[in-house]
Amino acid sequence: MATIVDITDEKALEVKNFEFTYNGAQEPSLKNITMPIAKRSITALIGPSGCGKTTLLRSFNRMHDLYAGNRYSGSIEFEGRNILDAKEDLIKLRTNIGMIFQKPTAFPMSIFDNVAYGLRLQGIKNRSELNDRVEKALQDAAIWKEVSSRLKNDANGLSGGQQQRLCIARAIAVEPEVLLFDEPTSALDPISTQGIEKLVIELKERVSIIIVTHNMQQAARVSDYTGFMYMGELIELGVTEELFVTPKERLTEEYITGKFG
Repeated sequence: MATIVDITDEKALEVKNFEFTYNGAQEPSLKNITMPIAKRSITALIGPSGCGKTTLLRSFNRMHDLYAGNRYSGSIEFEGRNILDAKEDLIKLRTNIGMIFQKPTAFPMSIFDNVAYGLRLQGIKNRSELNDRVEKALQDAAIWKEVSSRLKNDANGLSGGQQQRLCIARAIAVEPEVLLFDEPTSALDPISTQGIEKLVIELKERVSIIIVTHNMQQAARVSDYTGFMYMGELIELGVTEELFVTPKERLTEEYITGKFG
């Protein structure tokens, strides 16, 4: 049974008795996970490689549905409904719960069109509105000053850190409620990492954030809550400072003190 902090704040997501099994597997990769995700906060997921962090993260907007045969059970509640329901509109879900991947994935098109892509999918065609929304997203992602004079240039000409901020701009342009970050700085240099961390902290003022990171120092720097996972189970979820200083579970303490990893 996991040790879960009592979150009295409004919840962005609530996971209840959730299990996930990959196609062809006999045993679930995620087992009986129950956890709240506080609204307008940053929740970090930590744990050794293969513990299920990214598998859980990708369940929050059903990325696993891109591959046939994967199975869910339990519930993930978002805005009063279980998003695991077969009738869930996945395009709308992924607009509301966006994702930033480990490796920046700029589309093979201009900087402007990268950010406008999701807006056009939403049916926005007015050029003035598109211009305003794209500029605001780029400003909010702290990259506007660097690209404002070359919006027509190929996005793949940007540096790795710039491409990651572009991907964040693309995600926030459609005004999501939740953003999922899968080790967003693992491929970046220290200066770019610092910039992304600062941006993530700023974004929580208007969007709920869940971040998977292999870097415990990063979790300690940016998150309000931290969940420790081990072998497909959530072992402990607590206020970040308390979890790192006085963990309730022996496994959590052994992991954060470097006894295994």
